[in-house]
Amino acid sequence: MTTTASTGTPFLLTKHRIWTIFGALIASMLLSSLDQTIVSTAMPTIVGDLGGVENQVWITTAYLLATTIVMPIYGKFGDVLGRRNLFLIAIAVFTLASIGCAFAPDFWTFVVFRAVQGLGGGGLMILSQAIIADIVPADERGKYMGPLGAVFGLSAVAGPLLGGFFVDHLTWHWAFYINIPVGIAAFIIAFVALKLPSHKAKNPIDVLGVVFLSAATTCLIFFTDFGGDGDHGWSSPATWAWGAGLVVAASAFVFVESRAKDPIIPLSLFRNPIFINATAIGLVIGIGMFSVIGFMPTFLQMASGTSAAVSGLLLIPMMVGLMGTSITSGILISKTGKYKIYPILGTLITVGAVLLFTTLAADTPLWLICVFLFVFGVGLGLIMQVVVLVVQNAVPADQLGTATSTNNYFREVGASLGTAVFGTLFTTRLTENLVNAFSSAGASASDASSSAASIDPSIMSSLPDGLRDGIISAYADALVPVFWYIIPFLVVAFLLSLLLKQIPLQHESGMVARGEAISGEEAERLEAEQRAKALGTTE
Repeated sequence: MTTTASTGTPFLLTKHRIWTIFGALIASMLLSSLDQTIVSTAMPTIVGDLGGVENQVWITTAYLLATTIVMPIYGKFGDVLGRRNLFLIAIAVFTLASIGCAFAPDFWTFVVFRAVQGLGGGGLMILSQAIIADIVPADERGKYMGPLGAVFGLSAVAGPLLGGFFVDHLTWHWAFYINIPVGIAAFIIAFVALKLPSHKAKNPIDVLGVVFLSAATTCLIFFTDFGGDGDHGWSSPATWAWGAGLVVAASAFVFVESRAKDPIIPLSLFRNPIFINATAIGLVIGIGMFSVIGFMPTFLQMASGTSAAVSGLLLIPMMVGLMGTSITSGILISKTGKYKIYPILGTLITVGAVLLFTTLAADTPLWLICVFLFVFGVGLGLIMQVVVLVVQNAVPADQLGTATSTNNYFREVGASLGTAVFGTLFTTRLTENLVNAFSSAGASASDASSSAASIDPSIMSSLPDGLRDGIISAYADALVPVFWYIIPFLVVAFLLSLLLKQIPLQHESGMVARGEAISGEEAERLEAEQRAKALGTTE
């Protein structure tokens, strides 16, 4: 049995301690997830104020790149060194970077601080999932993972509303000011409540693995960015230069990992069929899910003629569906010990929802679109957290963080690829459709091109009925083919879920399995004895 270094007493995972730690995780997850959605609404105002409209993509790219790079690093270092100090560092980095964003004097300084925010945000995302696995056994973890997923749902609704409110009534800086008190509170809560053991590394840190993984991730993000960018595209030599860099860096990474004493991502994980299957489901779902989530708000803004903040309300049905099934599936998994049925149902429902999206047209009522989004959310809620649980349940306790972060990493890879490839298909067809819509309304070729490039949701209500319907149809006609392309990927996810092996859920949490803690009735008894002893000493 391992004891805490400071006192020599056993680390007791009582119910009270578990819920206290869980509360600290919820507060921290809310901090990072809320920030992403607040910024999405305020983005046009931010780039307009700082003078970076033509480079707006860098704000998203910087955050995504930093987050994706650090995921495996946080996962591995958490396994080796312990997660408490890393978690506190992640909160501090995120909060300090928020201050930098709020006071950034120019566009590129803002981009740098957004990247630093990503370094903190990636840690909050991965470490929170791994800490849950450390303190809660797999057969009970579902009821905890569900609320964590629900935090993202809540943020997805509250974020755009807050961001829109700040932009309309205060300034965009408040989208970052709000992180300062929330971040300080989250840090204090985590510092007080997140009592977890720390370790010392037994082997040298896999520096080369970190370098080559970071290089491969950077090449991947820029490969997809350049490919989906109108200035470069998939035929550009620059795009394929990044692609070549990706192949070289990934090959070097695999070579280094096969020889490292303690690799950042052990290749042995990829000999685990359950890990491979669940991670492949996450990758494929990432390709389809983020594409739909990325394109639908734009269509909703055009169809409703409302602002980004208000159109965000139209995503509430999706989040209600996601939160409902995420929490319900987690509770049912804890009760039954069975998980396989949920990804199967989830992928089937998601395929059905995307099929419904293929029927979108200019005359599709908003209430019906909201129903489609609800069905889509129901499907996602049955997959996202369950896949993470399956991965954690299939690996040794000393690889919990690494497996969790690797699964998330490949989902982000899928999101990058899907958004870039399908985004190119969407924007190419959309531009052509918009030009045709303005030409049909009597505009000259040059006027039609300039109008298509500068169309804004806020002017939709002032346009003639025929032109407005033509623009909405242009968006629908551009989106529908994309949905048809997404469906085969979701079918692959369904087939993979059919092959997912059902194994018993572990009855011990990660810390107990590693000999770092005591849980259950024994922990409650020992804590009661310690309390009684402390009271006797004071008396």
